[in-house]
Amino acid sequence: MATTQLNLTVRKPSNSVAVIDIHGEVTGAAETPLMSAYEEASHNGVRTVILNFSNLEYMNSSGIGLLVTLLIRVNRQKQRMFSYGLSDHYQQIFQLTRLNEAISIYPDETSALNAAG
Repeated sequence: MATTQLNLTVRKPSNSVAVIDIHGEVTGAAETPLMSAYEEASHNGVRTVILNFSNLEYMNSSGIGLLVTLLIRVNRQKQRMFSYGLSDHYQQIFQLTRLNEAISIYPDETSALNAAG
């Protein structure tokens, strides 16, 4: 059985914004690394967490479920979640699942950072 390949990197372009770069596949197996990356990203006054999907290779329904779980955690911390780099396919999935109503989608990192303030 093949293992899911996922690499997450956390960057803090400012004191109030953190970016999680997603490289690989977001499936059910991504729960522990994704939640760990969020914990790392959300410390020290971070108000906005931005998910960079530019290098997303695959996401299934379990991965969408993880994003919902992550969104609940973000909302509990009174933070915002933005995203960018979604392919047309995944933008459609965000629309179908209405995730786009809770996770703002931007065309690139600069737009997301500007919106974050």
